[in-house]
Amino acid sequence: MTKDDFTQKTLDSEQMMYRISMSMLKNNADCEDAVQQTILTAYKKLNSLRHEEYFKTWITRILINECNKILNNRKRTAQLKVIESRSDDTFTHRTELKEAIDSLSPKLRIVIVMKYSEGFSITEISRTLKIPEGTVKSRLSQAKDKLKKSLEENDEIGHASLNMRSFV
Repeated sequence: MTKDDFTQKTLDSEQMMYRISMSMLKNNADCEDAVQQTILTAYKKLNSLRHEEYFKTWITRILINECNKILNNRKRTAQLKVIESRSDDTFTHRTELKEAIDSLSPKLRIVIVMKYSEGFSITEISRTLKIPEGTVKSRLSQAKDKLKKSLEENDEIGHASLNMRSFV
């Protein structure tokens, strides 16, 4: 892959990386750090990308690893209370579905975001997260059940079907 190809594919993936990191980190500054570090790491390890067609999966795996590093650092400094800023437009206009997705466990939330927000296939999610496809399907099913229950409890959508793309 040439430097120009890398630059273009990275630019094409930037918004996707930001949304995935936001689903994990819930903090703009941390998301920006994770995306920047992901791009730097990907560039340094570009020779480890065996097949260009898997660029999206490859860079997403690097991003998830970076987000996990940030989350682990947060745990180490747990005595400092992390205050989540709600002044950002991203949080100001939350929908009930977005709030329900945010309340999911990280394992369920990441598969929902990758599948319905970013359009990853079951196979791509499986490869990226290094889990079996059956596990991906199971987590998607669990997440949808929890979302449905959460939304029904709020009486916002009653028994209507979920449109997962509406949370973006």
